[in-house]
Amino acid sequence: MRDRLFAVVVRWGFVAVTVLLVVYFAATEPNFRDADSIFSMLKYAAPTGIAGLGVMMAMTIGGIDLSVGAAAGFAVSMAAWTMVVGNQVGGVAVGVVLLGGALIGALNALLVVVARIPDLLATLTTMFVIMGLKLIIVDGRSISSRMTLDDGTTAPGRFTEGFLWLDRGEIGPVPVPLILFVLLTIILWFVLEHTRYGRALYAVGANPDAARLVGIRVQLYRTLAYVSCGVLASVAGLLLAARIGQGDVSAGNSLLLDAVAVALVGVSVLGIGRPNAWGTALGAVLIAVMVSGFTMKGLPYYTQDFGKGMVLLVALLLSFTLSRRRTVVTAGSLKA
Repeated sequence: MRDRLFAVVVRWGFVAVTVLLVVYFAATEPNFRDADSIFSMLKYAAPTGIAGLGVMMAMTIGGIDLSVGAAAGFAVSMAAWTMVVGNQVGGVAVGVVLLGGALIGALNALLVVVARIPDLLATLTTMFVIMGLKLIIVDGRSISSRMTLDDGTTAPGRFTEGFLWLDRGEIGPVPVPLILFVLLTIILWFVLEHTRYGRALYAVGANPDAARLVGIRVQLYRTLAYVSCGVLASVAGLLLAARIGQGDVSAGNSLLLDAVAVALVGVSVLGIGRPNAWGTALGAVLIAVMVSGFTMKGLPYYTQDFGKGMVLLVALLLSFTLSRRRTVVTAGSLKA
């Protein structure tokens, strides 16, 4: 009975908490029930969720990426620089940003896979390098339309309407960022759960030596995971750039902790016990519900950090407890 109750809590705990929070806030705050407010809440959760999907990709191969926030911030500055200073169209800015994200992921892979530096140290180093490089490129300034350049001239470009549509556009009543978040979640779920590529990623994360013995190219899959993480972080940065409409040098600074949190929460959701797309998406929704509800109730901003910390604490407790139980069960089966 005790084990059965634990299994129910592990499997449905975060789903139940999310539903209870939605019911509570909807019952106590009329604005929370408004469809526009709900879409707005999910729209603002999209960059965090997409960056969290990137962290999830690194976690599938047993790694972690602490550079996602810096990569997203770099994407914001590069998009702004390309359009405002370089006077290019939004499509070119998107291409530059995605290429930059892939290069950041490749750098992480070079440090972790080739140089064999521990992922925490490697991606932490990359984070500081990217943050510094971003400031060097933009001379430590935020980039905005009609800004004065170093030579005294005015920046010739601006954020194009097509680029701003990435955040401000809607398809029917649904905001574009939310649609993009859902599409990426579905794609990654399908890849991880229903393709050989996904099974190989999980195999590498579970036991790289065993994966190598069965013919999986471990280094290639680890590299692809980090490159995927860099690209997804850059997509999150594109949405942030379209949202604020300028190259704010501080953009993305707070994204790292939220992205890591939703990815870790995703491991615990539904008792799966491994990184997964739908769990990560639910983690992003849970944090968005909590932050929006706290804001509507007029609670101080620091209560949001406390709430996020408690959610992450419970997620870690459930994840590691579940992991230990599975280890005990496996060991008992082998002994028998």
